[in-house]
Amino acid sequence: MEAKAAESGMTDKMIAEKDGVIGWMIFNQPEKHNALSYEMWAAVPDILEDFAQDDDIRVVVLKGAGERAFISGADISQFEKNRSSEESTAIYNAATEKASKTLETLGKPTIAMINGYCIGGGCSVAISCDLRIAADFSTFSIPAARLGLGYGYRGVKKLVDLVGPSYTKEIFYTARQFSAEEALLMGLINRVVPKEQLESYVREYAGAIGGNAPMTIRTLKATVAEAVTDPERRDLDKIARMIDECFASEDYREGRTAFMEKRKPRFRNR
Repeated sequence: MEAKAAESGMTDKMIAEKDGVIGWMIFNQPEKHNALSYEMWAAVPDILEDFAQDDDIRVVVLKGAGERAFISGADISQFEKNRSSEESTAIYNAATEKASKTLETLGKPTIAMINGYCIGGGCSVAISCDLRIAADFSTFSIPAARLGLGYGYRGVKKLVDLVGPSYTKEIFYTARQFSAEEALLMGLINRVVPKEQLESYVREYAGAIGGNAPMTIRTLKATVAEAVTDPERRDLDKIARMIDECFASEDYREGRTAFMEKRKPRFRNR
């Protein structure tokens, strides 16, 4: 396994690891339950772009360091410095927007491995991933109404697309913590597993995804993104081109051959 802290100009509060087909992005501030600092947000795009350029990485998994939290929200100790004026708030928001957009548009599948607190900005990061798998003791909350924060349209829209308008209102109106079982019921997460099985389950799940055809998965991810875009802004021609590329690919030929030969396919992303 190759592991490194975020590189020059970034922070040691973010760690990138490469392990076979899986790229791990680790939020590394366990003493604060992995609360997100400005520097952590700023490091996210560089880590993801490195994973995007590495053909060996087929799936990206996000997790929090330690045993108690995925991400407990924003690092409030920085608010006086980074979110107390219009100018500083704009800079902070630009970093969070860039991180979220890079995560959402990454051409590879993303999984949030949620082990404990998933609060505020943690929920924002999690719902920017394709899949969310949580330990059974995890809790979820967006406490904006307790802090007097205005929540941006894109973040609310992502949540509405995921759980629907009524649950979105309940999450924001109450600002309370929801259990993993409640989160599963509303569709906020995909799976709940016992705490002691979480990492092994996610590794196996990510490995299974990583063994499938990358071009097919990339095309499906792009198709779903267009499906939840306003109709007048959808680029269906792009999707048609991506589908054509799948049918013309070596991987499609390999998939057919492997099926006929009753063996596991060896996809090469071309």
